[in-house]
Amino acid sequence: MATERAQKERQFGHRARLALTPAQIRLIDAQAHAARTTWNLLHDWWTMLPKGKRTLAAADAAIRQARRDIDWLAPLPAQAAQAVLKTYFQAWKNCWDGRAEAPNFKARLRTVMSVDVPQGRHLQTKRVHRRWGMVNIPKVGRVRFRWTKDLPIGETAGTDSKITGARLVKDALGWHIAFRVQTLATVPEPHPGPEVGIDAGINIPLALSDGHHQDHGRPARLPDGTADRDKWLNLDEKAKLLRLQQRAAHRKTLRKPGRKTSNRLKRTYDQIASLRATAKRRASNWQHQTTTHLARTYGVIVVEKLDIPNMVKSARGTIDNPGKNVAQKSGLNRSISQEAWGRTVAMLTYKAARHGGTLHKVPAPGTSRRCSMCGITTPGSRESQAVFVCKNEGCGWSDNADHNAARNILHLYRMGHVLVPAAGRAVVRRPRGVKPVTAR
Repeated sequence: MATERAQKERQFGHRARLALTPAQIRLIDAQAHAARTTWNLLHDWWTMLPKGKRTLAAADAAIRQARRDIDWLAPLPAQAAQAVLKTYFQAWKNCWDGRAEAPNFKARLRTVMSVDVPQGRHLQTKRVHRRWGMVNIPKVGRVRFRWTKDLPIGETAGTDSKITGARLVKDALGWHIAFRVQTLATVPEPHPGPEVGIDAGINIPLALSDGHHQDHGRPARLPDGTADRDKWLNLDEKAKLLRLQQRAAHRKTLRKPGRKTSNRLKRTYDQIASLRATAKRRASNWQHQTTTHLARTYGVIVVEKLDIPNMVKSARGTIDNPGKNVAQKSGLNRSISQEAWGRTVAMLTYKAARHGGTLHKVPAPGTSRRCSMCGITTPGSRESQAVFVCKNEGCGWSDNADHNAARNILHLYRMGHVLVPAAGRAVVRRPRGVKPVTAR
């Protein structure tokens, strides 16, 4: 008789698009502006007080007083205002622990509009159609949203499987709701699939050590050889984007210095942002489908530990010491950012664990220059971005450079070089602000 497998608590998020009326949009916009203003008022109050008087209870009393004194904070529900306080206090905790920078003022035009619904029972989520669901938003009413994933509601909901809250977020495509879901998932059995090394690139997004590759079917470069920044858009959308950019540039020249941006120019900017958001959603959708396929197929996934922020640094230099090939490096940085390698690795990490597999990282230096056949690094072996020909005498092996790097990545894992720096010694990270023992 087979024994039952263990279960563990799993928390995840699900984002769906809201279908709002113009009146509902105005109400949620007012709540988002009130939430942002509450954050700014709380930040001013917090930074002006002495450190000894900065307590959570005092901040809660200050928010309650502000809601009584300022009438245009009334659209924000009381629970959402408390969520702003908790988020702000957690931001300071992250700063004190060295995980993030100190919280700052939220500007009107550069801040993502959002409203928190901390209590899941207030949502009263219900499915009304195969494609639509209904949710209750405090002080707004019943709102439709796109039903694209089964949620624990009704008979399927319980103490171990339920919606614990949600967050309303606005982007260039409109308002969305991000559910916070808690379920009790069965611990998966170890994945019996094979091992694979993955090399992330630009021309070939994901090259596998077994000779296969994952391609999104869109050329990374234009016919003239330059990187295609808008490869996730079709030809008609690219033409529309070009017209909008030209229109925005023309209207920007008509704006007098010191004058506010016209509504027509703002409308053009919104249309450009909508096309950019469409491209981003298509890229994210490809990443989700690809990483799910990889997690289901392979039991052990090995990737490089890349320092992406350092890779996309500008080569502009300074006035005294200007950089070289600045335009080429700028195009490469855009291509790297467009591929979103970090997001791909993050998806692979949790999806591999969900299917019983594991993900490991190995040092990145030298994987693209070493021959995976003879194991020797010979200068000049990588003749181009896509061609690798070993210059070692007696070898002469040739293959695609990305597949060669993927095999080297898998080889490092099998040799035991997981999370070991290139210097060959372990690195112990300490919290920010804590000095080493020798310095004390």
